[in-house]
Amino acid sequence: MIPRRTMLGGSLTATALTRPAHARPVPLRIGWLTMQRPASLAPFIPALRAGLAERNLVEGRDLILDFRFGNDDRARVPALLDELMRVPVRLLLVQGAAAAPVIRARPPVPVVFVMSSDPVAAGLADSLSRPPAGVTGITFLSAALNGKRVELLHELRPGLQRLAVLSNPGHPGEALERAEAEAAARRHGMAARFHHVQNEAELDAAFAVMAADDAEGMVVFADGFALQNRTAIAAFATARRIPLISGWRAFAEAGALVSYGPRLEDAYRRLAHFVARILRGARPEDMPIEQPRVFELVVNQRSAEVIGIEISTALLARADLVLE
Repeated sequence: MIPRRTMLGGSLTATALTRPAHARPVPLRIGWLTMQRPASLAPFIPALRAGLAERNLVEGRDLILDFRFGNDDRARVPALLDELMRVPVRLLLVQGAAAAPVIRARPPVPVVFVMSSDPVAAGLADSLSRPPAGVTGITFLSAALNGKRVELLHELRPGLQRLAVLSNPGHPGEALERAEAEAAARRHGMAARFHHVQNEAELDAAFAVMAADDAEGMVVFADGFALQNRTAIAAFATARRIPLISGWRAFAEAGALVSYGPRLEDAYRRLAHFVARILRGARPEDMPIEQPRVFELVVNQRSAEVIGIEISTALLARADLVLE
């Protein structure tokens, strides 16, 4: 356990703004810690950097981003955290599944997280408006969107009756997502069968059951595991001519018929807002945990042609992006 400082905000107060005019600027080190692989975050790090630049925080001049990647091994997170504390860093940006163990370790610097889990369900905050001391961030989870995704599948294939749902039971917020999806399925006369997957063996087993069930539509709850296996999931759905919908654009780009959910690049860009305020003296716990502000509907027209679904003109007009 790392001892926690008593005055988080005061130790970070506008260092760059209080240097004497003749002093050589010393960039602040910001740690980035994730359990994932570098390639999985390729579109999002540039968005973070752009957000920092918009707030006059120039990488190399004002700050240095110090990256640590767990390469899909959760057990590596504590050691990577210790490495960053020895650097030392002045603030931690923590992504995805690494957030929970880092926050529970109570590091002696502010923590800003970005994750798809529900921080309240994960026991990391009492509420979105009341984050714990030294912690704040962004959650992508909006359980109600799963009901809208089921409705979109109904719109795309009105006679759909057998719905398959891929979910990760270890993902905080899964119970809320399931309740929303089940309610929407009932409203539209669908029988929803849930397939819990946390590893590739379970994913292969779920594929076999869905094929035996002759599933007519598929919803994938977006999380880190699903994202990293999105190509295999989309390939299975396309081969079986099953319309597939999930929450992030990357799924549609991988071959899902539709994605509807937060624009992740905007969320990663928004992280810079927290960084700038904390470095200028704000306390993390005074900034409520945020949910996504911008959502997008992406339609993969190529997949529609392969599985034999005609996308209505009305739905195409609503789409933010059509992949042709």
